[in-house]
Amino acid sequence: MTGAPGPGPIRVLIADDQRVVRDGLRVLVGLIDDVEVVGTACDGAEAVRLAEDHRPDVVLMDLRMPGTDGIAATADLRQRLPDTRVLVLTTYADEDAIVPALRAGARGYLTKDASAEQIEAAIHAVHAGQTHLEPAVQERLVTAVLSRGPAPTPAAGPAVPGPGQKPPGGLTARETEVLTLLAAGLSNAEIGQRLYLSHATVKTHINRIFAKTGARDRAQAVRYAYQHGLATPAQ
Repeated sequence: MTGAPGPGPIRVLIADDQRVVRDGLRVLVGLIDDVEVVGTACDGAEAVRLAEDHRPDVVLMDLRMPGTDGIAATADLRQRLPDTRVLVLTTYADEDAIVPALRAGARGYLTKDASAEQIEAAIHAVHAGQTHLEPAVQERLVTAVLSRGPAPTPAAGPAVPGPGQKPPGGLTARETEVLTLLAAGLSNAEIGQRLYLSHATVKTHINRIFAKTGARDRAQAVRYAYQHGLATPAQ
């Protein structure tokens, strides 16, 4: 994991091949109080060049661009500027786009119908070193994993819980509730409202869930929930 974010505004670079989208995002992102847009790029190659010049904290990256696409640019940035985090913002939310982008090193993934509030939240999350996946993207990713069938389970690993069985991994009943809501795409604040818990208590539960399941971030915790029968994809 990279170092903690430094003081000052979050420096954002925007990469998209459509000028109207770039200009619109520059205005929208520029309205966020603690964010500074340091440049815009029309393709992946320009994004890498500008990132090396400006050293942004976050690159808001489209995927399908002429020349060097967003996936190749993300992989290049991961090697050249490991402290720069890539947040994908694209039209496409299919497995063929999501999985390669995450493998290339993207820390977040949004579709272009995301609201201004969702984009702001994603920028802050990715800047803080968290993985941020839009709920619809998260669901498609987990569905893709499950469609390949279960992975071999180690002999000492937890079993899928059945009726009357305790949750896996030593999770408490409350932690199981929190994990189930997390897998449904709820934010910490929404989980707190649903379960009548404070923000600090929700955060404590999530940290304990991470420790017990071995998850490094929310995306891995969500995958654990689906693999162990604590959540099911929407039909």
